[in-house]
Amino acid sequence: MREVNEDASAYAGQRATAETIERGDGGGLSVDALLAKVRTATGSTPNGADVATPAAVVPDAVLDVGPHAVLDVGPHAVLDVGPHAVLDVGPDVGPDVEGLAAAIAAVAGRHLPEGHLSPDADFFDAGGTSVGAVELVATLEDELGIEIALDDVFADARPTCLAHRWLSTAGTRPAPAPGVLPAPASRTPRAPAPYSTARPEDLEQILEDLAVADRLPWTGDPEPVPPRRILLTGATGFLGSHMLLDLLRHSDAHVHCLVRAADEEAAVARLGEALKSYELPWSSEVRRRVTVLPGDIRRPHLGLSDELWTTLTQELDSVVGVAAAVDFLRGYQSLRQSNVIGSLTLAELAATGRPKPLHHISSIAVFNEVGITAMGEDDPLAHVDRLVAGYDQTKWAAEVALRRARDHGLIVTALRPGGIGGHTRTGAYNPQDLSSGLISAFGRFRTVPAFNHLNAAPVDWVSRVAVAVVCEPDAWGYDYNLTGVPNTLDDVVRDMALGGMHVRVQDWDEWRTHALARLDAEPVPELDFLARVLRSPTALKLCEATLKGPAAAAERTAALVEALGLRPAARYDAQAQLRTFERLAEDGLARLPHKDDQPYLWFSETTEGGVGPVGAPADTPCSMALTLSLASMYQLVKERRVDVTGELACAAVHPEPLVVERGDVWIRPEEGIPQRHGMRHRLLSYRLTLRDADGGRWWLEGHKYARARRDVWRQTRALTVEIGREGAPAALAGELVVPADTYLRDQIDGIKVDPRLTSQEKRAAKLTWLAWFGLEMGRGLLGPFARAAADLLDLRRTPTPSEHHR
Repeated sequence: MREVNEDASAYAGQRATAETIERGDGGGLSVDALLAKVRTATGSTPNGADVATPAAVVPDAVLDVGPHAVLDVGPHAVLDVGPHAVLDVGPDVGPDVEGLAAAIAAVAGRHLPEGHLSPDADFFDAGGTSVGAVELVATLEDELGIEIALDDVFADARPTCLAHRWLSTAGTRPAPAPGVLPAPASRTPRAPAPYSTARPEDLEQILEDLAVADRLPWTGDPEPVPPRRILLTGATGFLGSHMLLDLLRHSDAHVHCLVRAADEEAAVARLGEALKSYELPWSSEVRRRVTVLPGDIRRPHLGLSDELWTTLTQELDSVVGVAAAVDFLRGYQSLRQSNVIGSLTLAELAATGRPKPLHHISSIAVFNEVGITAMGEDDPLAHVDRLVAGYDQTKWAAEVALRRARDHGLIVTALRPGGIGGHTRTGAYNPQDLSSGLISAFGRFRTVPAFNHLNAAPVDWVSRVAVAVVCEPDAWGYDYNLTGVPNTLDDVVRDMALGGMHVRVQDWDEWRTHALARLDAEPVPELDFLARVLRSPTALKLCEATLKGPAAAAERTAALVEALGLRPAARYDAQAQLRTFERLAEDGLARLPHKDDQPYLWFSETTEGGVGPVGAPADTPCSMALTLSLASMYQLVKERRVDVTGELACAAVHPEPLVVERGDVWIRPEEGIPQRHGMRHRLLSYRLTLRDADGGRWWLEGHKYARARRDVWRQTRALTVEIGREGAPAALAGELVVPADTYLRDQIDGIKVDPRLTSQEKRAAKLTWLAWFGLEMGRGLLGPFARAAADLLDLRRTPTPSEHHR
């Protein structure tokens, strides 16, 4: 079977033993003894290591999935994990472990919303955060003299397991009672070392969790029609909220949203706040088609009452599982309840009562093995023993378990997004998404690590395609990679360069060191999670696999998109990221180019002419020597503005040249619409702030106009100007013209580009500017001619009142 990457004979042995478990013929053996029997059939553990068999025993035919098991299908079903599931932490737990676990739990409770924690409960499941985990480690060392690596807390945050791990490393010693401060032991602190393979205890738990899928109910084929009543989990998350709105927009379905909250009122409020935070509507029409169910994906029957659970099994015709705990620091034991057991609970719901398809939001992380060569929709998944990060392991285990559920007749669709980028129109983004963090760091620090591909797509495209699969019965039951068109390193560097953000490429270790140094020197609270990821040896493996992995292939997804007439996948380029980058900058996560930055592109402009008092002949010679520059192409896209520096020489203003303190040129301001009724359309508008040698301040405002005349060439060069003192009306007026012999030399051949760019990037920058500017000038010059032609073709006999004075 490809998901475990074993040969056929090895798999046959494991399957036979699993079937023995399912029939209840385990002969009173514990889960670990049964697993040992499986290993005997295959010759080794999944990672090739010998693991001692723990002594804990569970009743016959009862599968132990930990203290928070959420699958409980009642006394007449084939699966029973019950409320008395035994917590297996290895060898016999002695009083030292119990006492130490109680002390750790007492300390951990102070970092939780409810103020307490059971020794067998997970710190993060109880509401703990990554910041709280850091504080917990520091408190344990200060108050109890216990040095626990932060990675150990993220790997398994149950106090009992932390106590067992610490005692097994530090040696058995009397356990401190809660509130008692023992003397810290004098021992060498353990430096966290990255795991090259998964932890044996995680692999054992994965095998146990996979066996749960083999005990799901059998079911038949669902009715192949678009769904009308859908259960959606994860609707308060980034992708889930967009999928909720797309389900309402593109189907007639009524959507039941499972929201983690104490009651319905709190659940409704939480869902509404989430939608608004992503700039999505929460109107009366939306609320009319949404039923909010307070519950919890980690609890038996999703935390719903037996009556409501039974009703849903009969009334729903589709289940969409988006909810997941996305944390790249936590381990498998800490994430499995949400990501694995929760997914199996949804499978139980889909298989019970009326047959329903299950649409599971998986992740491209199921391929996150360093060195993997292909990531196609039907390619083998990673070797689970080579997945180190807990998030990767849980997504792998959930998808493989649901593949086994297909053997029970359940229709399961696996949808695998890669990095989910911000919305291309609203700019809404997920601040805790690794892709957003990396893009923020790229733009903020102007450096990028060398990588092969970034498999990322905007949330609006991912959501739309996922909803199309949910609503199209012919698309059910397959695997899809929702990764869009991957970005290469050259793509990212080119996009950022065209945006005026020249970046330096570094190898991964150098970039990580540089980024951490910058984050320490210039702390950004919004990027704290990225700093923790870059410091975690385990999370670094995830980053390494992500950056060094191949491009994800998505032939089936592309064919579906084409068949349904959806917007095809496009590269998530600078244009698509523009609004998101603005939002990131507004929130302090990124930094947009500024006019004080080194120019990205610049050229000279010389004008000559004359000015005079307003209303008098312009007979005083006047000239300007200006430099027009761009800090980035972002200025053109958003502001249509060019920065100006230089000098004005005009004896009518001051005997000495005036310096441009601040200057801007707007290209086709207000789309070139005339300020007053007439045929003069503005091509360019100049606004300069000047300072003379005596410190006096002046202003200059000028316009280049397009008219329906034959002197088009002169129109692009002639600048009508007005000059006045600061705060006073115009005192001088006239016209300055760019000499014909300097225009081509200065403004085309004389274009300069940031010397840090490569020759190819320089050529691309010049061509981009000339193409954009030429198009804008062409549109501006065409406007008055089009208006004149419209007047000539107007055959009405009676002119309108507005035409009498033309």
